Amino acid sequence: MAHLASRRTRVLTLPVGLALTASLGFLPTGTAAAAPADEPAAVVPADGPKLSYVVNTQAGHGTVKQVRKAIAAAGGTVVTSYDKIGVIVVHSQNPDFGATIRKARGVRSAGATRTAPIVPQATKDIGVEQPLTAAEARAASKDAAAGQDPLEPLQWDLPAIKADQAHKKSLGSSKVTVGVIDTGVDDTHPDLAPNFDRKASVNCVSGAPDTTDGAWRPAAGESDHGTHVAGTIAAAKNGTGVTGVAPGVKVSGIKVSTPAGFFYTEAVVCGFVWAAEHGVDVTNSSYYTDPWLFNCKNDPDQGALVEAVTRATRYAEGKGVVNVAAAGNSDHDLALDAIEDTTSPNDTTTVTRTVDPSACPDIPTMLPGVVTVSATGAKGLKSSYSNYGLGVIDVAAPGGDSTRYQTPEAPAVSGLILSTTVGGGWNYKAGTSMASPHVAGVAALIKSTHPRASAGAVKALLTLQADATACGAPYDIDGDGTVDAVCEGGKQYNGFYGAGVVDALDAVRW
Repeated sequence: MAHLASRRTRVLTLPVGLALTASLGFLPTGTAAAAPADEPAAVVPADGPKLSYVVNTQAGHGTVKQVRKAIAAAGGTVVTSYDKIGVIVVHSQNPDFGATIRKARGVRSAGATRTAPIVPQATKDIGVEQPLTAAEARAASKDAAAGQDPLEPLQWDLPAIKADQAHKKSLGSSKVTVGVIDTGVDDTHPDLAPNFDRKASVNCVSGAPDTTDGAWRPAAGESDHGTHVAGTIAAAKNGTGVTGVAPGVKVSGIKVSTPAGFFYTEAVVCGFVWAAEHGVDVTNSSYYTDPWLFNCKNDPDQGALVEAVTRATRYAEGKGVVNVAAAGNSDHDLALDAIEDTTSPNDTTTVTRTVDPSACPDIPTMLPGVVTVSATGAKGLKSSYSNYGLGVIDVAAPGGDSTRYQTPEAPAVSGLILSTTVGGGWNYKAGTSMASPHVAGVAALIKSTHPRASAGAVKALLTLQADATACGAPYDIDGDGTVDAVCEGGKQYNGFYGAGVVDALDAVRW
């Protein structure tokens, strides 16, 4: 069956790729018991491509200081250092930097965050979307009931999680902030401006926080992905456009993607640490960390990336942040022990490899503590493209699907998700990218109802309140007589829907 699939961001996108070469070396990750690299070599090579690295240190301020010296000796330049989690972001043109720094005393792991050199990248149109037509907007406005925003009749996703009923009781608290770790948020949009949290917004693309005014916005020609996600979470109920799942909470923009839409480790680490230290209650991650769809822990580079992002997500959760992430759009069963990955690395020449997701996780989606979200369509079935997997998926939420597969009830006209776009407009997208912010919005409503709840308590309520959804009949989404995916588990918990579809109404009344 033909799927609308994306493997980079969690929205339905067109495949992308640049052309260089890459090698895959699956080596042990243990730190070698070698002499410290504190003394610089006579000549440090600097003729390689300029790459970015994360260096993960062992605990202790003294250790970080010692490792900084070793980095300099190995021909590296520190971009920024997150001492509280022991992650240092480094640039180097020494082709042997990774191998050298891994031998330094105090280094637990280190790896290149990309396989392409650090160069300006051309903007690419990665979105597969549908515009909102003027005729649709006019018709929706006529159908809007008292208390509804003009385009709300087109948002079949809100009643699917009872958000329309929840809004009669609570819109959420302005003391709760959801951080959109994504491509940037256009805070000038009339549906987002009333709820935007500037103090919690930042540009993390370099790996170091940039708080220049507006740095969190997508530049001209860049993806509107983050802006769309932000609208699903917290578009204001203000008589304009659409309504978010939690239209009374705050939303911040934490920009982590390059102009070409790559989400590299140093930026992702920066994003989670920023959220942890700037009052963010919930984060949404609708992407995977480039350039690897799956990061194998027994590879010295990929293993270091897993460790760095794990440290960052755990640090955020320790500060009370609930981290929510999209499961992905490849129709993969993430519970299998062998999946073929043909898309990595996606910033140079891809290679085909077979991976075990339990040993080669998709990050941050499959990291411990992160809420993993699958997507459903307008008929409440798993979306045709959505990843799944027993023991991997925590909850499900509307992400949209082809209208041919799952047609919404009138007055809605598209099976995709309608939300905000840059420049003050609205459009439709679909993907687990669109499912995850529904869950982030419900988590924000729970936090609004229980302001003193820990991250663990909010996550527990998220699953306890979810509407259990059984696997149902054999899954043949395109009706061709062939089963397209196998759902394992019972009604209370299974591989398609986890604990079930999130419930916004229970979030505000429990």
